[in-house]
Parts: sequence; structure tokens; C-alpha cells
Amino acid sequence: MKNISYSLLISIALFTTACDRGVAQQSSGNAASLKKFTLKPDKRYPQSKAKMTLQKVSKHVYYIQGRAGAATEHSGFISNAGVIITPKGIVIVDALGSPSLARQMLQKIREVSDKPILKVITTHYHADHIYGLQVFKDMNVEVVAPAGTWTYLASQNSKDLLISRRMTLGPWINKHTRLVKPDKIISKETTMTIGGVELTLNYIGSAHSDGDLTVYVKNDKVLLSGDLIFEGRVPYIGTDDTGHWLKTLKAMKTSGLAVLVPGHGKALHQPNAAIKLNFNYLSLLRTKMKAAVEDFTSFEEAYDGVDWSQFKKLPAFKQANRGNAYRVYRSLETESLK
Repeated sequence: MKNISYSLLISIALFTTACDRGVAQQSSGNAASLKKFTLKPDKRYPQSKAKMTLQKVSKHVYYIQGRAGAATEHSGFISNAGVIITPKGIVIVDALGSPSLARQMLQKIREVSDKPILKVITTHYHADHIYGLQVFKDMNVEVVAPAGTWTYLASQNSKDLLISRRMTLGPWINKHTRLVKPDKIISKETTMTIGGVELTLNYIGSAHSDGDLTVYVKNDKVLLSGDLIFEGRVPYIGTDDTGHWLKTLKAMKTSGLAVLVPGHGKALHQPNAAIKLNFNYLSLLRTKMKAAVEDFTSFEEAYDGVDWSQFKKLPAFKQANRGNAYRVYRSLETESLK
């Protein structure tokens, strides 16, 4: 059942302490020793060449910003990840697009904190957010995911895509890269306090993916939106419910929000412009493709007849727009038959 419940579009997962195994010994905790921490090399995971920075946005929340581009560009480093550091331990939000990137993120985390990693929350199961999960799974960290994840994992597309990415993103995606199953599924709003930091996981349902959720850090008034929000680039549309996605964006409340960390792009202190851009883009797609389906207009004719000028200069437009429009056209054809 699709659920839009917002008091800032908040979210969280249930957390229990997990052993941080698989990592080199914890450092003593002072700044100098943390800076010297280095992960042991692992032949399964070639070192990423991405330039990665762990940016602090509030007292407890950091994030890593991927680069704007298509999925196979920049060694797969195109999505964001969040890091929530509490006195009790660390919660990671999304795991980046390869195990090598996840290990690089882990190195960055260990340069600022030696606390145990308690959970990895996935905002949704898309390749650029989940291929790094196995690094944390192998450390016995619990993986929390939204309902709809099993639909993705059972799909032929998820299997075919992994095979394809081994070719297009090798050596970072390779024979050792695997799809990781979640340990816990979230299907409703769930809240818990970890080390005095209150988190809320809000289950959105199928919007951008087969199942989406957001994470809200109440103490800091920071929302990690996952791919409900793309900042500064054209959104990617897969097998999404764009109608529900639009309703979600329309219902999103930002009053009192200090920072929004999107699934792609920079953290936002004033997120309304990014929300509006995503809403306008999805609205244009649905409006034009719906009219074409109702009029029995071919996709090619419909696509060529749309004025895309307001979005043409955005990153990823050339790579994503036509495919986005086609998938919306096909989904609306299916909707029309119901």
C-alpha cells in the first residue's frame, strides 16, 4: 500500500548493535590516529580512482556527493551516500555504486570516527546505490531496505544489469560483485533513537523505484531523500510510478528543514527549487506522453513534438531523457489498459 506520511517527510530504521568485523583494528579515537587509519588492500576490490570527500552538513550528518553523469561514467560514482554519526555508532544511508567506492567511503568514515557501523539503510534498490552493500554485509552490518526490494531482486533486469555492469564498469564491478539481500524490510513509518539521535524512516512506496524510503534526522532537521530528489541534473526514470512520485513531491514539506541531502547532487539548505525542477520535469513527461497514448500517437512522433528546452542544458539530459520519456509512455499505455 502506498503511503505518503509527512511531518517533514521523515524516516528511520530499527537499529541493533552489530559487530564491525572485517575492518582493520579500531584506532584510539584521537584525531591524529584517525587520520592515519588505512584499510588493508583487498584484491577483490580494485582501488577506486574517484575523488571523494566526506562533507559535514550538521552536528551528526555527513554525506558523500557523487558526480553528475550517466550510470557508467566516473567509475560509477554518480550517487550520494549519507553518514550519520551518533555517540553509540554509525548509520550509513546508501552504499554507492561499487564495492570499491564503498571501501573508499569506509576509509573516509574512519578518518573522522572509529565508532562501530550499526546499519546500512538503503533508500531504494538501484544499482548505483546498492553495489557497495557487500562491503558492509561482509562486516556483519545489518542492511535495512524498503518494501519493494524483493521485487527488484527477483527481476531478470537486476541480474542482467549486474552482468552488463561487469563489462561497462570493470574492474570496479567484477566477478566478485554480488546482489545483497536485505536483513530487514520497512513497510511503514518507523522511528528509533540511537545514541540520543532520533531517526525516522518514512516508507514512500513505489515512486522512483519498486520501493522508496527517506531518512529524517530529527535532532539536526536533516532529510536524506534518496532519489525522490535529483539536484542539478535530469532525474533517472526506470520502472517507476511517476504518478505516485509526483504526488510525493507535491506533499513534501520543507518548512523547518535545515538541510536536504538528495540522492544525486549537492546538499540543499533551500530545497524548494530542486523539488520544483523534479516536479516540473515529471509533470511534462506525464502530460505529454499521456496525451500521446490517449490520441494513439506513436512515441517517436510524440517525443519529437515536445519542447524540452527548459531541461536540455541539464547534466544527463542527452543520456537519460529519451529513455525516460519512452518508459513513461509505455507505463501509461499499461495504465490505460487497466
